[in-house]
Amino acid sequence: MFDHRIDSFSKGMRQKVLIVSSLLHNPDIIFLDEPLNGLDTNSVSIMKQIFRKLASKGKTIFFSSHIMEVVENMSNRIVLLNNGKIVADGDFTELKEQSKQGSLEEIFNQLTGFKQQENITDTFVDYVLSEDEKCAWHA
Repeated sequence: MFDHRIDSFSKGMRQKVLIVSSLLHNPDIIFLDEPLNGLDTNSVSIMKQIFRKLASKGKTIFFSSHIMEVVENMSNRIVLLNNGKIVADGDFTELKEQSKQGSLEEIFNQLTGFKQQENITDTFVDYVLSEDEKCAWHA
């Protein structure tokens, strides 16, 4: 593997190489953008454990993610942004108490005023089903 170029690696392997190389010099502050993107399930589990252990050893880890379940489960402080502005800042319990919502995704949707998910979902599914029916008629 030492004689292979990184561009020949899979997306997940490239991601692991980048994360590991960013940690090798033992930084006190770590910035990661979508660090679990492209990783297989076992690697995600390992990386989460690494991040938790580093945090427990006093490292500060900033990571951005669009996957709210990851943020909800991994973070001891969450900052939610909407159009570049902070709309919430605190731990998950505090955000949940303030908004009276269940999941971080629901909290984010409430804070940003996003209420179209049901309509968008129904429109998409109806379109897909109607296209499928059209194809069945043409067969």
